Amino acid sequence: MAVDRGLGADLVAAGTAALLVTAAAVVGARLLDRGVPLHVDAPPLGAQWLPHAGAGTVVAVLIALLVVMRGAELAARLPWRPLLALSAVTSLAWTMSLALIDGWQRGVADRLTTPTEYLHDVPRVTDIGAMLRTFSEHIQGLQPGSWTTHVAGHPPGVLLIFVMLDRLGLPGGAPAAMLCILIGSSAAVAVAVTLNALGAGTIARAALPFGVLWPGAIWVGASADGLFTGVLAWGVALLAIGAARERLDFPAAAASAAGGLLLGATLFLSYGLVLAALLPLTVAVASRRIVPLLVAGAAVTAVVTAFAAAGFWWLDGYQQVTIRYYEPGEYGLVRPYSYWLWANLACLAVVLGPAGAAGLRRTFAPGELAAVGDAPHQGWWYLKSPQLLCAGAAIAVLTADLSGLSKGEVERIWLPFAVWLIAATGLLPARHARWWLAAQVVLALGVNHLLLTTW
Repeated sequence: MAVDRGLGADLVAAGTAALLVTAAAVVGARLLDRGVPLHVDAPPLGAQWLPHAGAGTVVAVLIALLVVMRGAELAARLPWRPLLALSAVTSLAWTMSLALIDGWQRGVADRLTTPTEYLHDVPRVTDIGAMLRTFSEHIQGLQPGSWTTHVAGHPPGVLLIFVMLDRLGLPGGAPAAMLCILIGSSAAVAVAVTLNALGAGTIARAALPFGVLWPGAIWVGASADGLFTGVLAWGVALLAIGAARERLDFPAAAASAAGGLLLGATLFLSYGLVLAALLPLTVAVASRRIVPLLVAGAAVTAVVTAFAAAGFWWLDGYQQVTIRYYEPGEYGLVRPYSYWLWANLACLAVVLGPAGAAGLRRTFAPGELAAVGDAPHQGWWYLKSPQLLCAGAAIAVLTADLSGLSKGEVERIWLPFAVWLIAATGLLPARHARWWLAAQVVLALGVNHLLLTTW
């Protein structure tokens, strides 16, 4: 268990995050008043100020109360597999209830059907092979036949998923949204599986209630980025399971290869997820096993090769996207880098919540990890595994931020990295868990009831 020390520093970290969000809101409002094109209505978040309640309000409050009161206790004493199953169901219910605060149509069914979203272009795809072969030709805007904004801004894997869903007899926004919610809400469980496989079972258990109730669930339900989050998280988790075995037997090789296939798939869901390569590397370092990483790498190569053989080359698509990002009329050209460079981090602070900020403070504070252990697996390398995963995610976020290709909307775009930073909450003292969970709930419910989020 994490020892009870450093509460003052934890509160300072949470308070600093709150000040960052406040500053981004105040400065953003002033920039909007001056006519600066931030392209968000409630900076730094993509949302509108609209106090409201909905069908999910009562359910969300009840789930929050149950997890706040009993979550930490159950996480500490339940057998591992029942705990994972309970966490998956609760996370799904929490994410769904938050979405339903905006109503079924606005919060779920219509979320992915707007003119800029993926489903808009599904009817265009009459031949999947032709779509893949010509995909890059239609990325640039200002020309006949251009893909809509979100389709153009991502590799064809996302569109392919929704096309296949349509071909399976599940057309429209509701099935697509439910798929995103179902897979995205399981990401916290995948993170816990990863930590446990790498020997940090105590931290995995302590972080699970925070992963279930994290404010980022607002944007998991329902955005395609929630889908990306879950696919990436399970790819890393399967690799960790393979790397945790003492030798590369068939189960270890199968888990590593399956993880590699999912990791390869993420490259064709979002260009930015190339930065997620840091996560499997941290798994290899934490487990001190290179062979499972090589197996996963071969599977990633197979996915890239399959898309190339079908006619889509990743680098061609990426080059076209960078051109479109800075075209007239696109947000990348006009959104001010000087504001979003730090306001992006304010968005991340909202996604992580005060407990996330406090947990990260502990993760990177000297000596904090040395206080946490799962006997008999002691040792400096074992104690570093949560820190390595958080560091990998943090480096990915900072790289994306500095690149200038992430300017606004990162409350959803950075979900695949943010869910790994939530693992840091496993270092918060057990006796304070209820208070930190309550703070997470207040933030999540406050944002979801006071703002009508765009995503």
